[in-house]
This record gives sequence, structure tokens and C-alpha cells, in this order.
Amino acid sequence: MTIEIEAKMRVDDRAALEERLAKAGARAGPVIHETNTFFDTAKGTLKRSDQGLRIRVEVTGDNKRTVTITHKGPRDQGRIKRRMETELIVNDDRTASEMLTALGYAVVLSFEKTRRRWELDGCHVDLDTLPYLGDFVEIEGPDDQAVLAVREKLGMGASPLIRASYISILIDYLTQHHIESQHVKFDDAK
Repeated sequence: MTIEIEAKMRVDDRAALEERLAKAGARAGPVIHETNTFFDTAKGTLKRSDQGLRIRVEVTGDNKRTVTITHKGPRDQGRIKRRMETELIVNDDRTASEMLTALGYAVVLSFEKTRRRWELDGCHVDLDTLPYLGDFVEIEGPDDQAVLAVREKLGMGASPLIRASYISILIDYLTQHHIESQHVKFDDAK
């Protein structure tokens, strides 16, 4: 179990942010295509208690595939999003989904995301793109100071922090735009 400490912000100009990352000496990782599938009970027990349960499938350009089951605990109060996170790497997302279903969980929403991870000053800087929502950056690090320092270094100190999860933002968007979908893909948002 680890503690996830992150700052999330919208990105208006992705190319400019990538340029600032390169100038700051950040190391770029591969582009990763993700499918994130979130689960909850029929009564929404996890959502009501500010928890999350997800299966994430990551595929890199060289077709390396990683499947991770993640439980996220309730968020702590504070400026930066902080929560307990437990992850388990598994071999097969279908079997993992069957296991969670057998335990009483059902799929709430599945969505695609592309991510490019950068490393800067001991932090992960993830540039994410989601269908309908566009670009975001998540800075995750060992403590609040490191995360906020990288945020400042990238010229994003004035950018509003977003405490909501991607699934919450996406569900709000789908509801507001009367879009009924349990599996959101990039092709849907064109």
C-alpha cells in the first residue's frame, strides 16, 4: 500500500507544456494507451465512501501490455489530492473482471486514455488525454513540497488544482451532454 500524492490540472497548450518539460530537463517515457474500467456495488458503496476500484490495461507502442487492479482509498482533506492506493499486477483483465464481478462489483464506466509519463525532480509528470475532456497533467511525487515545486517549475502555479477523479469528471460530462455510454472511446468523441 502506498500513498498517492498528486496535483491535477487542465492543460490548454500541451505542446507548450512538453516544451517546458524538455527545457526543465525532464525525461520522457513512452506514450501509453490505457483502458480504465471502474467497478462499484449496485448501491454505489465505493463512490459514497470516496473510494475507487479499477482495472487498468496499459499498452505501449511496442505492444507491451500491463494489467493492474487498483483500489484507491478516500481522499484526505487538503490542497493536494492524497489517498491510500493499493495495486496488484495481474496477467489477464478478463479474469480480473470476472473475479470482481463474482465479489459483487459491476462495471460503472470504462474509458480510454492516452498518457505520456515524464520524470522530473523525483516526480512523475503525466500528460493525459481523455475522450471528450481533452488534456490534463498529473504531477505525482513523494510529498506535497516536491509536487508543488515541479508545478511551479513548469509555470503552472496559478493553474487551478482539480481534486476530482477522471471518472467523476467524465461521468459529469456524459450526464450534462446526455450521452449514454458505459465504454467511452476516442472514436466516440469525434
